[in-house]
Amino acid sequence: MESSKWIATVASIWIQCSCGASYAFGIYSSVLKSSQGYDQSTLDTVSVFKDIGANAGVLSGLLYSAVAVRRGRSCFSVGPWVVQVCGAIQCFAGYFLMWLSVVGVIYRPPVAAMCLFMLMAAHAQTFFNTANVVTAVHNFPDYSGTSVGIMKGFLGLSGAVLVQVYQTFLYGNPSSFILMLALLPTFVSLLLMCIVRIYPAKVNGDDKKHLNGFSAVALTVAAYLLILIILENVFTLPVWAHVITFIVLLLLLAWPLRIMVNAQRDESEKLPQIPSEERSQLIDHSTAQESEIFLPPEDSIEYHEVSADDDISVVGKNTNLLQAIRTMNFWLLFIAMLCGMGTGLAMINNISQIGESLNYTTVEINTLVSLWSIWNFLGRFGAGYISDIFLHTRGWGRPLFMVLTLATMTAGHVIIASGFSGNLYVGSILVGICYGSQWSLMPVITSDIYGVLHMGTIFNTIAIASPVGSSIFSVFVIGDIYDEEASGEGNSCYGTKCFMLSFFILAAVSLCGSLVSLILFFRTRRFYMQILLRRLRHLTRQ
Repeated sequence: MESSKWIATVASIWIQCSCGASYAFGIYSSVLKSSQGYDQSTLDTVSVFKDIGANAGVLSGLLYSAVAVRRGRSCFSVGPWVVQVCGAIQCFAGYFLMWLSVVGVIYRPPVAAMCLFMLMAAHAQTFFNTANVVTAVHNFPDYSGTSVGIMKGFLGLSGAVLVQVYQTFLYGNPSSFILMLALLPTFVSLLLMCIVRIYPAKVNGDDKKHLNGFSAVALTVAAYLLILIILENVFTLPVWAHVITFIVLLLLLAWPLRIMVNAQRDESEKLPQIPSEERSQLIDHSTAQESEIFLPPEDSIEYHEVSADDDISVVGKNTNLLQAIRTMNFWLLFIAMLCGMGTGLAMINNISQIGESLNYTTVEINTLVSLWSIWNFLGRFGAGYISDIFLHTRGWGRPLFMVLTLATMTAGHVIIASGFSGNLYVGSILVGICYGSQWSLMPVITSDIYGVLHMGTIFNTIAIASPVGSSIFSVFVIGDIYDEEASGEGNSCYGTKCFMLSFFILAAVSLCGSLVSLILFFRTRRFYMQILLRRLRHLTRQ
């Protein structure tokens, strides 16, 4: 079957499903802490380097801008596969060295060395994510919110998928889970990397229909994983039941192949019937074009010298990183992400310790880790999809949805701080959905405001706000307050006092992020209304 953007989309989905290992930190954090003799602050320090690696994707963005816009039929043509290879190398090296440390082959390396291992392992995720997300935006420019939501959504689900692998084959052996994290994403990305490429944008009325098909797959997988998680929390499933449920999960993840075949068939049926000689000439011409650099003509790219007073003039234009960081909109988006993503990461990094302090069982804590992936998915998928709908029908700017989700995240932090029975389930739902929403909204807002040409570099630079916020809130807020309250063996703390003050602080920070997003909404609402007007004019002409 001929290569197309639909095959590339399926390959990207499968890579995204395997590469979200940073969201499964709660599974092996306890064995990492015990094997290395860490206290809570030290463990939080290591987890901060996980967050830095998983979110500081500037290098992946720069690499993508340099090589991934080249296209060619051969796998050896320069393209997104280069970004995938760099991710695979880092993934294997980081997790493999971490596994050697945990099992004792490397005897208790210095904390700085463990931080480096974690940084490498998590940094791989930015390379996988950048290659898949930005390629999807290039291939589906008219539905960037939906395509980003699908890619980010499956990345959010990957934590739950990896936990199912753990529950089926490695339960009770978290050290082997670390080894699996070194092998599985590396193998999947290397196997599929040649398929993920940029294809010429074509006007196709069926794009939305087939993207909705991928969305249906994502929702079905999420619902199935949710049911599995609930069943595993209520019943003790035998090994054979885990194997059967895992096989069903693999079949669901294979469902996108059918959508791909239907999309390919629909496109082929719409192609004009031309003589075979002319068709072969067109194919030869297409092949020659695909060996060239896929960049717009230099004179078609509008760059502007900007200052703090006229940065609104670049909205919607192709803007490079240096120009973007000189605008107020860039820093408003950065601060909003620092407040939203930073507090969300601080919550998930400490979810095991929060559960232990409130006397949640190990099964319940593992359930919360898996459920976080589901809520994270719903936020990532839903925010992109819904923002597309309201933008195309009412002209509502995407920053408005950042305002609403960050305000809701504030309520989630307050619920966790309250300490009532079951609070962690309710709070993690709200925080997880709203945290995932930021990861879908921020890249699309970046492409809206600054164009798609340098999108990978700019949105990965803004994503640095996530580990910056996490380091502040995890180490200097949650970690320090927890250690002050801890007593007895193992530096353990029990009761609502351990995290109450910390999460009231996180609630105040996320509320500030909502207010900053409101400013960004007012600054860009005229631009988003112009998008609606242009779309209406286009539909009128058809």
